[in-house]
This record gives sequence, C-alpha cells and structure tokens, in this order.
Amino acid sequence: MSELMDFLSMGGYAFYVWTSYALTTIILLGIVIWSSRQLKQSRTQAIRRAQQHRKR
Repeated sequence: MSELMDFLSMGGYAFYVWTSYALTTIILLGIVIWSSRQLKQSRTQAIRRAQQHRKR
C-alpha cells in the first residue's frame, strides 16, 4: 500500500502531475466532441447542397 501512495504522490509533485493529466484529458475530450459535432454539421450541409443541386 505504501508503494501505491508513493506512486500517487509523484515525489511531491502530485498536484501538478495529476492536474496536467486531468487538463489534458479534458482538452482531448473537448476536441473529440467538437470534431464530431463539426463532422455532423458538415455532413448535413453536404446533404442539403446535394438535394438543392438535384432540384435544379
């Protein structure tokens, strides 16, 4: 159990290490969510343009 606590304390830098891990994870998840929304929006726009082109 002591080894686990030593690992989690990161040699006294635990706050900085775990904060950086958390921020990185949040940012990456944000990028994934934003990208998927942009992809969905782009597909919707492409479908609308194709439908308008067919009507002409």
